[in-house]
Amino acid sequence: MIELITHEFQRPLGNPVLAFSVILLIILLSPIVLRKLKIPGIVGLIISGVIVGPFGLNLIERNSAVDLFSTIGLLYIMFIAGLELDLNEFRKQRNKSLIFGFLTFIIPLGIGYPVCYYLLGYDFYASLLIASMFSTHTLVAYPIVSRMGVSKNQAVAITVGGTILTDTAVLILLAVIMSSSKGSLESGFWIQLGVSVAVFSAIMFYLIPRIAEWFFKKLESEKHSHYIFVLAVVFFAAFLAEIAGVEPIIGAFVSGLVLNRLIPQSSALMNRIEFIGSSLFIPFFLISVGMLVDVGIILKGPEAVYIAATLTIVALLGKWLAAKGTQLLFKYSNAQGNLIFGLSSSHAAATIAVILVGFQNGLLDENILNGTIILILVTCIVASVITENAAKKVLLSTEETAADMETPVLISEKILMPIANIANIEKLLEFGSFIRDKKSELPITILSVVPNNTEAEQNLQKARKMLQGIEQHASASDTKVALMATIDHNASGGIARTAKETMASIVLLGWPQRAGVIENLIGNKMDSIIHNIDKTIFICHFSKPLVSHKRLVMAVPPLAELEQGFDIWSAKIIQLASELGISAHYFCNPEGEKAIRNNNNKQLIAVKTSFEYFDTWEEVLSLSGKVNEDDILVLVSARKGAISYFNTLDNLPLKIEKQFESFSRVIIFPQQPHIDYINERYRDLDAAPILRGVETLGKLGKEVGGFFRKGE
Repeated sequence: MIELITHEFQRPLGNPVLAFSVILLIILLSPIVLRKLKIPGIVGLIISGVIVGPFGLNLIERNSAVDLFSTIGLLYIMFIAGLELDLNEFRKQRNKSLIFGFLTFIIPLGIGYPVCYYLLGYDFYASLLIASMFSTHTLVAYPIVSRMGVSKNQAVAITVGGTILTDTAVLILLAVIMSSSKGSLESGFWIQLGVSVAVFSAIMFYLIPRIAEWFFKKLESEKHSHYIFVLAVVFFAAFLAEIAGVEPIIGAFVSGLVLNRLIPQSSALMNRIEFIGSSLFIPFFLISVGMLVDVGIILKGPEAVYIAATLTIVALLGKWLAAKGTQLLFKYSNAQGNLIFGLSSSHAAATIAVILVGFQNGLLDENILNGTIILILVTCIVASVITENAAKKVLLSTEETAADMETPVLISEKILMPIANIANIEKLLEFGSFIRDKKSELPITILSVVPNNTEAEQNLQKARKMLQGIEQHASASDTKVALMATIDHNASGGIARTAKETMASIVLLGWPQRAGVIENLIGNKMDSIIHNIDKTIFICHFSKPLVSHKRLVMAVPPLAELEQGFDIWSAKIIQLASELGISAHYFCNPEGEKAIRNNNNKQLIAVKTSFEYFDTWEEVLSLSGKVNEDDILVLVSARKGAISYFNTLDNLPLKIEKQFESFSRVIIFPQQPHIDYINERYRDLDAAPILRGVETLGKLGKEVGGFFRKGE
């Protein structure tokens, strides 16, 4: 028995279950322990890999299973980098990405070649190959900026873009060097490479998006299938890239770009992708990087130490000069410059690929291989420490800038979402999570109002069971919700009362059902809710998944910019467009355009916007020729008595439903000033009830007149 147990614990561990358990313990404990020492968790995982790897305690050997998980983790890092990239910001900064990509490629290459050729004494091809290795970098520290919420910063955007450019250039240079050293660099090489890359690009950017959009639309309810589909796309893209003659990491990044718009940052699918990657695959990759490090080479003589130190210094110096050059050129802050350096200074994946290819083909010796492994360990540690410190400074400076600007701030923003039809809850909840203030700690309150009748208690229990099912759906997207079921004589009264009790700042409503004759005469539920709640109200109907839309079309009436709630709804709309990765097209007058542009600039969100002047508000339905079925139509309305109110806005939901029945549509009622009476006795003299009474009599007259005309 003892011999059996002893055999199980022989090094390296032969039992795959035990080996996997050790790795999971490392993933669990190393970040926790090193956090106490103020050391980034990424560094802890790499050091743990050194300790348990073949050159440490030899607990775990590098076998096919470790290589598989390591590859998955690397592809996952590149995929998430593409997925989290703010494409609107990237498009705006694409020229800066090109310049940074050029600098971070040419400067390390320009420094590295003479050092390797003259100082270390390697021949032309070996020196060029080693120098190209200095130009590569792996986004090992990217999970840090993602966790801290600065992944959309401009410095991060251009660094990620530059990473792809420089790594692609290095890998193409690698193919050229290897072909040239073998004497096979002919025109056929370039033709084959160009054709294969063109075919890869056509499949990824033309075919895959259409398949993905169809899949998400047709299998909307199969949430687990969505994740499996995404993984399949990532690995298929990596395989295609390898077939095309470039590194698989390029394919993984491209798959992230392709799926970027279809997977919003606040969606349940994005939450699953980040959770599994951060919990398992990415830590596994970092541990595997540590397992490559042979600390014993330091003891093999001064030559190995000299080469390792030279390679490390040149690698860090080249990336530092490229980052500082970019900082000075684009007038970034020191924190942003350090962030660029931190993200671009770590060498791992492409570096190993380049050096191993050279070593296996006899161009490089063992000293370069071992020196490169030490370089990987040192640069990953340096990158992690610098990135974490720089990200904190960037985050603080961003918050200070946002605080200095007069942005709309909802104190303790709270969203109330009454529901009547369980079938509509999923899209409405997703909409709420997209527009919700990411800094708000308060949950979305989901409300069900039960009629106060003899079956009230039974119906209340049913409502609470229904709400529990909704809570499970919300937890998948990491959206905080609070469930509330209440009793009231009518639904509109219960919603209005709860909105006041919970101090809700935004109310999300599903599209109202068509009212009957009696409701049209005395006022329907929706009118009652709008009148009794002075906060911002969104009335929503979505005919398809939110990610299937291509554009937001906004109709903004004159004087809407003067309403108290203007800043709130305009900020939420631009946030929605950013989450969905789509453009926003506004129909408004010049004053409205100016106000919208000013407010959008305060949000620090890059969204493509366009404006079209529209004055025929008496015929708002004429917009039908300018709206597509892939658009979300958003109309800004107003309550009676508001400064932007005019008669055309009466019965707007009914008019819009008739004209845009198959379209996704949202109507916004901006927040109104709260009325404080000088003396409570004057509350009964409020003119609003009188005006509503006159309006009801007018409706009654029209209905009776229409009845007699039909009789004639």
